Amino acid sequence: MSAFSPRTGIAAIAMTAAAATVLAGCGTSDSPGGESGGRPIVVASTNVWGSVAEAVAGDRADVRAIIADPSADPHSYEASPGDAAALSEASLVVYNGGGYDEFVDDVLASASDVPSVDAYSFLGDHGHDHADGGEADTAHADGDHAGHDHAGENEHVWYDPEIAAATAEAVAEQLGTIDPDNASYYADNAEAFHEQVHEVTDITDRIAQQRPDAPVAQTEPIAHYLLELAGLDDRTPEDFENAIEDGNDPSPAAIAATRDLFTSRSVDVLVYNVQTEDNVTADVRRVAEENDVPVVEVTETLPEGVTYLEWQRDAAQSLADALGVA
Repeated sequence: MSAFSPRTGIAAIAMTAAAATVLAGCGTSDSPGGESGGRPIVVASTNVWGSVAEAVAGDRADVRAIIADPSADPHSYEASPGDAAALSEASLVVYNGGGYDEFVDDVLASASDVPSVDAYSFLGDHGHDHADGGEADTAHADGDHAGHDHAGENEHVWYDPEIAAATAEAVAEQLGTIDPDNASYYADNAEAFHEQVHEVTDITDRIAQQRPDAPVAQTEPIAHYLLELAGLDDRTPEDFENAIEDGNDPSPAAIAATRDLFTSRSVDVLVYNVQTEDNVTADVRRVAEENDVPVVEVTETLPEGVTYLEWQRDAAQSLADALGVA
């Protein structure tokens, strides 16, 4: 699977405009980064990680998201000069990593003194034993993840809420260093966020217990970790998923094999990324619906007015409902 997916330039242009609007409307300082009236400013690559950071920052720091357009595709984003300034002057940068929001790595390469939290770096550093009440190991004080093999892993790590919790705790640690007077406040908020994450994992645990290995399909592997946590079996042809994720047309054979999953009723659910819909994926959805296969919609950025935890809880519950899980 590709860690970076080229998309059309149209999406990038739309997202640049949206980002400018978001950055202009956030914070209380005229500068795009740094501190606002003595308050730390956190700049997040997307509103997904912005929401996680906001849960920790509370009312003691300002959080700005560069990409917030719910109809846009983050894969192809190119930073504007204003974005680059915001990132390089931020008190703290929070981003996805794994090549997903590569524009952040590009900016940070020339602004190496800016503290940052890379969510992808926590992949593989925690367990998923939620049913037994197990807590994830999220201690990353030294930020050293050398020796972790991420080859072949999926970059859409926000669909693993424990990685979001690890990210929140890292944000709290960094903010506590930047703003030591409020360190305990940030730590308490991160702990509360982690506790609320279990509202999501409780749902995926029920799916895993009631519908283990239930067959599903998805238009691209965006919700990989949601399906993994729920113990589901993704039957989508790899060639189809990879082509859609990379912005390419799948081969006729891959399209035919994917359509057959629905006409033969070989899968119980279609997980559908509405942000990258094209003629091919729209046709797949039509075939699924014609064969009474439920469709669960997912996105890459937050819908307006929804927090990260609400978004993930809704996605997990929609999947449970589609699978008939009580």
